[in-house]
Amino acid sequence: MIERITNQLAILGHPQRILVFRMLIRRFPDSVPAGELADELDLKASTLSNYLNALQRSGLVKQERSGTSLLYSVEMNNVQQMLDYLIVDCCRGRPDICMPFAQGSETVKNRKFNVLFLCVGNSARSIFAESLLRQLGGDRFNVYSAGTQPTSQLNPFALQVLSDKGHDTSILRSKHMSEFAAPDAPEMDFVFTVCNQAANEECPAWEGQPISGHWGMPDPVNATGTDAEKSLAFQNAYGALKRRIEAFTSLPVESLDGIALQSAVDDIGRTPTEDIK
Repeated sequence: MIERITNQLAILGHPQRILVFRMLIRRFPDSVPAGELADELDLKASTLSNYLNALQRSGLVKQERSGTSLLYSVEMNNVQQMLDYLIVDCCRGRPDICMPFAQGSETVKNRKFNVLFLCVGNSARSIFAESLLRQLGGDRFNVYSAGTQPTSQLNPFALQVLSDKGHDTSILRSKHMSEFAAPDAPEMDFVFTVCNQAANEECPAWEGQPISGHWGMPDPVNATGTDAEKSLAFQNAYGALKRRIEAFTSLPVESLDGIALQSAVDDIGRTPTEDIK
């Protein structure tokens, strides 16, 4: 055990390898193409390959093939064992040392929960998610959305879909995520990214350690073709998010502890939307 842990820590001790690992952790439970990792981290393919091979040998990262692409993801069981060794064994779980981790096992208090959805433009997907949770969550949630690079206005196709589904669009606007990192901003209980780029961005840490989830999906704004084909892409995005949010609202949020909630949120993120009931 100790040899494996020390090897993993040595592998992560390299400044570039830990950046690769950090991005894969942020994208968990997604599997990420090697090309996207190289582009985001500005690494040569051969250099990235060496880093990924080292992370694989340590057991912290796994590889799978999809067609001609190689996809990489975190081997979370092994990561958790490494952290458990540091936090539970080395620190003996002392709350004065490991308080942030100890807080994760507490049951979330019975109150109205603050939820933030993030994407890049805050013009379609995060707006869909905000509107859906406001409709499906009843009075259990305060719901917000924002973008890392918000547009000046909401996408007209997105607004049309929301209007057709009976949502009130008058209360919606595109916002920068910095609004929710300000000192007087509400403390978030849940923060979800709904596109890959937002997960890759340098997002600020939220006070209170919110449950975080990555529910990445294609951006309907990039759809091409006729207006009918573009509209269909937005409708599909809306439907996919609706299935995820229906799964989220079915969780007994008030009675699950933080660790169980995080696991449930990750499960929703890794399940194909067509399989979510």
